[in-house]
Amino acid sequence: MSPPPHGVAGWPYGRSPPGPARPRSLPDGRPWPRIRIITVAHADAALAGTVASVLRQDYPEFRHDVLAPTTGRAAVERILTDPGPDHLLWLAAGDLLAPGALIALALEASLAEVDAVAGLRVLFDHAVRGLDGPDRAAEAGGRRSAGGGILWRRDGLADHAVLDADGMLNEGAAWSTTSENRRSLIGRPALLHRLLSDLPPPASGLSIVSLTGTGTQGGAGVAQRRLAEALTLAGHRIAEVTLSGRPEAAEWRDVFPPAEAAIAATAPDLVLAGNLHGATRSLDVVGRLARQGPVGLVLHDLFPLTGRCAHPRACGRAAIGCDAACPTPDEYPQLAPGRIAGMHDRKRAVLAGAPVGPEVRSPARSPAPWLLANSDWTLARARELAPPGTVVEPIRLAFPTAVFRPGDRAGLRARLGLPPDDVLILVSSVIVDGPDKGFADLRAALQAVAKPGVGVVAIGRLDDPARLGIANLFAPGLIADEAMLAAWYGACDLHVTASRHETLGQTPIEAGLCGVPTLAYRTAGLTSAVIDGVSGRLVPMRPGALADALAALVDDRATRTRLGAFARIALESRYSPAAAALSLEAVFRRQGLGDGAAHPRFAPAMLGHFPFAADLRMGATGTVPAVSPPLVRRLRRAKQMVFGRRMPLFVRRCLYLAGTLRRRVP
Repeated sequence: MSPPPHGVAGWPYGRSPPGPARPRSLPDGRPWPRIRIITVAHADAALAGTVASVLRQDYPEFRHDVLAPTTGRAAVERILTDPGPDHLLWLAAGDLLAPGALIALALEASLAEVDAVAGLRVLFDHAVRGLDGPDRAAEAGGRRSAGGGILWRRDGLADHAVLDADGMLNEGAAWSTTSENRRSLIGRPALLHRLLSDLPPPASGLSIVSLTGTGTQGGAGVAQRRLAEALTLAGHRIAEVTLSGRPEAAEWRDVFPPAEAAIAATAPDLVLAGNLHGATRSLDVVGRLARQGPVGLVLHDLFPLTGRCAHPRACGRAAIGCDAACPTPDEYPQLAPGRIAGMHDRKRAVLAGAPVGPEVRSPARSPAPWLLANSDWTLARARELAPPGTVVEPIRLAFPTAVFRPGDRAGLRARLGLPPDDVLILVSSVIVDGPDKGFADLRAALQAVAKPGVGVVAIGRLDDPARLGIANLFAPGLIADEAMLAAWYGACDLHVTASRHETLGQTPIEAGLCGVPTLAYRTAGLTSAVIDGVSGRLVPMRPGALADALAALVDDRATRTRLGAFARIALESRYSPAAAALSLEAVFRRQGLGDGAAHPRFAPAMLGHFPFAADLRMGATGTVPAVSPPLVRRLRRAKQMVFGRRMPLFVRRCLYLAGTLRRRVP
């Protein structure tokens, strides 16, 4: 069977799209808002599908008024003064609400406390032609200005309501006159709009280089790749460039002729750089690139703002000047103590646009890179630590929201060989027992709830699983396939992390998209990755807090189910590839890049990032390094017994020399 022209399988007459059931009330216990939907139907209107799409919303707190054109305006004027509905939504006859649209719009309106919430439109005729946001509606020849599926708070609409003779709202005018802090655009489809005329060609996108230090494996590398893919779907031309394949040389390398030549040959409109410290301990290459054109530096960690570390922890030296007193110079990313002060000065010079390096002949200042922060906490820290005048912008990270989605938990457990009835607690990280992951706290919390019927799934590198001290432990190791990783997530009941040093925290969002809530400390970027009381629970960083909260959730299936359902709804709206691209487009607009349009028109393939699409986007593979051989794991454990997690300078120099000799031997 060929897919439907609007690209949503079986909608609105077939089987219900997959997804968790809607909780009975909002996260704070309030009832779901009452919504009045208004449609003006002419005699020849294709109304049946429109009505069916409303009835299939799993949202009983609605009333759908189908009005005749001659009486529409008077009826709508009465509705505007009726205190019964909390929100209003105009829906043009012939258009369809997307699956789950009312739930997603209403939840965002509640969480963001705004007057208007819009989702994306899927534009179709005989097939899907693209997706857009409110400000692209004029290009599509209609309906955003009348019945575009925007949810309006009734009390906030009075000053913006411009009705036509039939009673349809001029939504283009209302949206544009609503202040930006009183409106929200979620990154998931809300409306399926049948085109009545041909679309004009999309605006020309930017040429963008996505630059990484050593590639796109591991947490930050994966995040950088996903941003690049989101921008591709937004119509931009993306070239991926890697600085180096020699991580052992990072402490001594600042120049990368092949990579810099490749970027120069591309002559991009923008370099989007991130996770560079695997190839270099400086930002000198960023400074050189910024003299050639705009550079956006994604803060996957705080390395660009310190003398050497990725996370300053409790150390306050980054604010006053990192130097040889650094308490952790032998921890990754390592740097000899005597070089730390100079490196910090060089980084600040790059961020301030000052010339750096012996090749600079002019003392004139040059354009500085922008810092792109992926959470509220990171945004605040960047503004605190960056030189005065540095451009610091907020962005969202992108997640493959059709890959990480709720599944049949019983079926997933049978497939993976997991116990069918146990409460399974998930812990997940590239390095589970890494120094910044709070392993001691995590172990104590897990041991406190250990009992028959409770198991732990540990995903990631864990050289010695016995260190967890958990009898009912399942440790599949590193999983490099996103679809398989999502299956393990979806098989679990609860995700827990004891990390204290995340600029965002990707695993809570991946778990939440799979309908699995997260328990975490109320700290750093986790305060954005976990929406407290919505997608999980946040607890204070004090002894026993994590264990107490974990025990309560293990014993409370109803709360886990409720949080898991909200997690999927809220995080899909905020962290889809479309949401990420929209956040970057806002940065481009503020910084004078692009055609000045408020929102892009996305490629039809963007629809495949939502589970209700007929053609789903596939997950990536090779996202983490291959599992180390047993000998390497034993050597790593022996090294940790002697040096801990640190790498002394003489060892680093030996590794650098060995790597250099290996490349010189034919």
